[in-house]
Formats: sequence, structure tokens, C-alpha cells
Amino acid sequence: MAGSGERAVRTRARLAALLADASTAALRAAGGRVAGVYLRAGGPADAPDFLRLAVLAGLPGPLFRPWWRVHVDRPFPVCDAYRLGLPVVLPNATEAVRRYPQFAAGLPFPFASVHMPVPGGGPLGVLAVLRPSAGDDGDEPLDRELLARLAEGLGTELLALADGDRDAIVWDGEPQCVRPPATRPPQAAVGRFTWDPATHAVRADDRLHTLLGLAAGDFAGTDTALADALAPTEAYRVLAALRDTAAGKPPGAPLSLRSADGASRLLDLWPAPDGEAGPPEAERGGAVARVGGVVFDPGRAALADGAADQLPQGVLCLDRLGTIGYANAAAARFAGRAREALLGRTLWEALPWLTGPPYDDHLRGALLSPEPVHFHVRRPVAADGARAGYDGFAVSVYPGDDLLTCTLVPASRMEAPGGPRPPGPAVAAGPSMTAAYRPIALAIALTDAVTAQQVSAVVTQELLPAFGGRRLAIYLLQERHLHLAWESGFPPGFLEPFDGVALDARIPAVETLATGRPLFFESMRQLAETYPGLPLDAEKGSRAFLPLIASGRPVGSCILGFDRPRGFSAEERTVLTALAGLIAHAMERARRYDSEAALARGLQQALLPSRLSAHPRVETAGRYLPGTQGLDVGGDWYDVVESGDGLALVIGDVQGHGVQAAATMGQLRSAVRAFALGDRPPDEVLSGTNHLLIGLDPGQFASCCCLRLDPATGLTRIARAGHPPPLLLSPGGRARPLDIPGGVVLGVDPAARYPVTELVLEPDAILALYTDGLVERAGADIDDGIGELCRGLDRAGAAAGRRDGLTLSGVADRLTAAARHADARPDDVALLLARRLRHG
Repeated sequence: MAGSGERAVRTRARLAALLADASTAALRAAGGRVAGVYLRAGGPADAPDFLRLAVLAGLPGPLFRPWWRVHVDRPFPVCDAYRLGLPVVLPNATEAVRRYPQFAAGLPFPFASVHMPVPGGGPLGVLAVLRPSAGDDGDEPLDRELLARLAEGLGTELLALADGDRDAIVWDGEPQCVRPPATRPPQAAVGRFTWDPATHAVRADDRLHTLLGLAAGDFAGTDTALADALAPTEAYRVLAALRDTAAGKPPGAPLSLRSADGASRLLDLWPAPDGEAGPPEAERGGAVARVGGVVFDPGRAALADGAADQLPQGVLCLDRLGTIGYANAAAARFAGRAREALLGRTLWEALPWLTGPPYDDHLRGALLSPEPVHFHVRRPVAADGARAGYDGFAVSVYPGDDLLTCTLVPASRMEAPGGPRPPGPAVAAGPSMTAAYRPIALAIALTDAVTAQQVSAVVTQELLPAFGGRRLAIYLLQERHLHLAWESGFPPGFLEPFDGVALDARIPAVETLATGRPLFFESMRQLAETYPGLPLDAEKGSRAFLPLIASGRPVGSCILGFDRPRGFSAEERTVLTALAGLIAHAMERARRYDSEAALARGLQQALLPSRLSAHPRVETAGRYLPGTQGLDVGGDWYDVVESGDGLALVIGDVQGHGVQAAATMGQLRSAVRAFALGDRPPDEVLSGTNHLLIGLDPGQFASCCCLRLDPATGLTRIARAGHPPPLLLSPGGRARPLDIPGGVVLGVDPAARYPVTELVLEPDAILALYTDGLVERAGADIDDGIGELCRGLDRAGAAAGRRDGLTLSGVADRLTAAARHADARPDDVALLLARRLRHG
């Protein structure tokens, strides 16, 4: 056992190393900012419906938490790449919004992405890279072949590591976070200067020359030369800021500039009357003799000297995993810690008041987008008498290739004339993209869910992974009782006793709906203490009970289950309550759809024959499957009518869908029956029905195939009006479409003629009449569909011929099985089979 455990540990370590190497290689190959590998989730609770992020390079893991675990059916590019085994490339944000709106809603930043399946006899996972966005034309070059080779190489190594056991290539924990290699060696990152507004002279230190790439002789030493060297296209901003600072109105935050080569530069200015000292905290207003300034590059290595300690704002340099590599004196003072205590810590460890959903979104944006991010933050402080209070900062985060530079401007400086107003205690910190993402993503996904089952499936795929939940139950209110509509993850049979519970029961699912207030239990112990005697499905975990209320009307209750005890922040409670409202409205809409669909299907079934006319020497079977797109009923029908000494078999398809199509179908079926009962031949049946349809003038036309069969002799006379040809399976032969000349569809030409074809139907031969919904496929030729139906009839007929119990009804079931189990049927399907028996 010990040896097996050691092998598992070694395998896991080797797997982690392979994934880390592949991610960093993909970053270099695609010029990316972030890369990662998704694998199938491990553990019986997850597999095989979830993917887990196994490794993440270039982004702190906590900032990507909502995407650690995704359902394979979610409309995300990584899921499509895994399911389809094809690369998914999104060159820019425009394409991402068009093709994957839920994915774009969660990461609303201008970036591109590549999602490459990792092959291995079927996808083993997905290699994903987030990179700078191309233009809207999407023509930025990308070496897809190199990325494909990387993915193929990773797949080969994973299979070798698994040693034939694909189930070993799974991931069941948090992602390992990898620090990408530096893109360039450390260089000068900061330079200082002073400016004399009277003479326009600038005196710069050597580091500024190095930072700007200037030799000492190249710099003329004037404010204009400085502005041109900093940002030629934005020189006017530099000169304006110098003048304002000289007038006692320095900028409230560092200026973000772009150099001639597109590199980011930060410029901070302050009044410096003596020309050398650092910025006086209290000196504000009035003309000053000198202006001091610092220029630094947020994309280079951490500041190595004390120049930034002269700045009044805090400066932090973070690597791409959020670890602090540099902090100036002001940042240490704002953090209330020694500078050494900040270094090597993550931002959320060092400054917990600068983390959480509102700020995580901004940091994620700075890591994925080339543009700086600005926001306000409130830091809670203890005032006199231990009374809680706040002080404020304006925060700017400047992205770089290897580092992020974060500046903190205190409220006292923001109070300077012309600067932004500081955030007060009542000012919110700004909207949270993470909080907004969940309702937006769920709302987008719910737009395509029309049945209660589809709504529940969407909630399972969208809501549970976002909050780390594993169990879901949805109860719907009907006649003052809650009935279980959906469950996932609960022990089998556990929820059955609660199905149909009345509204006077004292259980949380009822009380949350009765009061309209959500109930949150951070542990199972807390739930048991609140509801003594309530059966529990687990000893550990936490639960959330959400009321489903739509437009003030109770709809039902939603239960979310978590495997571990957890708290629910105020923001999470707000978001979950909002999500419950979305679910309630979707469920209300789905219930209306289900009831209207049931009514429509009932109408359709009423118009079809309840039973087929029988003959002792002919076996018949019919099948009808309604389309699944929309509520409209269709116009497909079939019938078997006694006609003299024989039988008339007819099948038809009225153009279009809806009540009008169904009504026309009912009229045509009645007309065909009337003509057939008079023992008229097939061509006269179609001609008479054609004239009737033209006289009714419903604005619709129909295809039809009609045949008359003499059971005694097998003589069959067939005519068709724009309908697919019947199929014939002779005993011992193969199914084939019959070459039946036809006329135009019914309802178009009053002079149309419908030629009759005669054949003799042998005993045990099978005739198949069908509508185009059974053989048409989007993007495929109908002849291919007819050929596939012939092969299906061959297989089913062979099974029936072996006397293995397969009846003609069983053959009909086999021929419609694929359509019956399809996720979507764009059209109705009708099938009518007839077999002449040897003995009556």
C-alpha cells in the first residue's frame, strides 16, 4: 500500500511538472499573458461532466476562481474545444462577445484567447492561452501549428505517464499557479528630475537618462525636451501637468503615459520649493519655485533604490502571481507594517482591505488588459474610542510584461485643488465585475432554456460551479404543495420524503418561500440546531435555501449544497438572492411553455388517427414525433383507410407550422379519407384533394403520397404529390427508394396530374412512407438521409426476419429512435409502415 501511495505522489508531481512546462511554453509561443491546462475532474462527484483547471501561469489563482471548475456543456470556448476536439481561437473581444457571450461577460477586458485540445485518442484536456487582443479584423498572426504541436506533445507525455490508464489523467484539487519566466532582464525602473518654471530648465539624474534610453548629450534639459522624451504624442499633457503643479495644483494621481515605442511610463509631480527636498505633505496652493518629479516604468523589475521613497503615494510592485516584490516607505506606512513584512507576501495577505470581489475584478483587468485600471478603495480604521471609521485611497494599477505597479494616493492628497474627491464612508467602492458576471451569465444561459428541465440543467451548470456547490434541488409550488422538479448530487432517495410537502411544514425549503427571505447555514450543525429533528444528507457542509419568487408570486424553492462549511459574505447573499429571482422568472416561463406545449401536442394528437384501419392480411404501424423547436404544432399526418376490398395508405406534410398548418392538415386528412372511402384510385384522391385545397385558399400547400393496396394479390398503385419516394424492402433483398413519377405539391396548380405507378407487393415485403423530417439534416443532401433510412430499414428488417420477436411496430421504433433521442428536432417526423402477410 505504501508503495502504491508513493507511486501516486510521484505521478502527481510528474503530471504537475508536465502541465507547468506546457503552460509556460504556450505563453512564449503565443505571446500570451496567461496560460493554463484543463483536465477532466477527478472523483466520482465530478467525473465525467466537469473540467478542472490544473495549472495556471501568469495569473494569481484566487483571481480566476470562478473558472476553476466548469461543466463540459457550458457555452465556453474551453468546453467546446474539449467536446469537439477542435481548436477555438478568439482573436479579439468582439469575436468573444459574438460567439461566447457568457465567457465575455465574465472577463470583460480586451484580450484574445486560444483553446487547443490536448489529443490522446480523444481529448485529454485543453491548453488555453489568453493573449493581447488583435484588431477587429482579427488578422494578427498566431502560430497555431506551434501551439498544436505543443498540445500534441503534451498529450503524448500524458498518455505515457498514465501507462494506459486514461483515468489517471485527471485533476481533483486547486490549480497550481506558475510564475512565468521574466521577458527581459532588470533595468533602471525609476528616474528623478526637478523643473524650474521660471527658466523651463530641467535637471535630471543619470537613472532618468537610462530609463528613457538617452545619452547625456541627447537631452536638451528643457521641459519640452522632457515631454518629448517621455511621450511624444502626449507631450501636451506633461507640459500642462508641470504648469498646474507649479501653480500649486499637482495631479491627484500619477499620469499614465505611452513612450514612442508604446511602453508604459508613470509620471508623478509635486511642489518642491527648495528644488531638492521630497514633496511636503502640507504644502498646497500658491506659486512654487521648483517642481519635483519621478518617472518610473511599471513593467520593469522592482525599484532597487530609494528614489520612490520620495513619493507621497504608496508604490507596490507585484509579480504576475500577486506577490509583492517592492514597496516604498509610503506603502509600508499605509499598510501599517514594516516594509520587510510586505515583501514576498501576496497582495491579499499584505493588504486585506484591498482584496475581495470589487478589487479582484480590477486586478484581473490589469493582468489581462494593456490599459491601466483606476478605482477608489476605503480602508477601515479604528478611530478614537475604538469607533470604526474609514480612510480613502485612489488606487491605480499599471500593467507590465512581468510586473504590475500599484500606486495608492491618500485622501489627504486627493483633497488638493483640481484633484479627485476622496471616497467617503458612504461611497461604494465601485461595481464588481465578478458579482455582475454571475447574474449576467445565468441570464444569458437561461434565454435558451424553455422547459423546466432545461432551466434546472442550466442552474446546475452555471450556478453550482460559480459558488463551489455540489448539490442542487429545485421545488416548484403547485396547489399549496412543493413538488421536487430537479435534484443533483443528493444521496439517492433522500429528497423523496419532501416531495409534495405542504406549506405548513416547518422545514427550511418551505419557510424560505413563505417568508420570502433566503436562509443561509454555514454548517450542518447550525442547520440541525435551527431545525431539530430535520433529516440531514451529510454531517459536514453548508446549505443555502433560496425563495423562487417571480413578480411577487411564489414559484418554489432552490436548495444549494456545499461539501464543506463555509461563510456567505454580504455580497454573496445579495448575488444569490438576485440569481434566485432569475431562476424564478425562468421557471415561471418554463411552466407556461410546458402547459402550452402540452396543449399544442394534445391538439396535434387529436388530429391524428387514434387507430389505423386493419386488414387480416396487412400489418401496419405509424409513428409521429413533434418538432422540439418552438410551441407550434406541425402539419405532418398519416392515415390508413378501408377502400373497397383493400386499404388506402396516405402520408402528407402541410407546409409550415402552427395552428393554421394543423387546421389545414385536419381538412386534408378528412378529404383524403372521403375520397379513399369511395374506392377512388390514388391519382383521383390526390386530384380531388388538390382542388379542395385550392378552393379553401389557406395560403398553404402540402406534399402527399397515396397508395392503394390489394391484400389478396399484392397489387399496389401509388401516386405522389411532391413527397419523398416510398421505400420498399423485399424479402431477402435490400431496401431501396421506389422510382415513382410525381406531380407538383397540392394547392398550387388546379390542372396538376398525378401519374400512377403499379407494383406487386410480395408477402413479408415492407413499404415505408415518411415525411422529410425523418431524412433531412442541416447542411446535408436529402438523398443522403434517404440512403441512411434505407440502411436502417435493412437492419431492422433483418432482425424481424430472424423471428427474434421484432414486430413491424418494433421496426418503426428502430427507424425513429435517432429522431426520438435527438436533442432538437427542427421539424415534425411521421412514418407509416405496411407489410403484406403470407396468411390472413
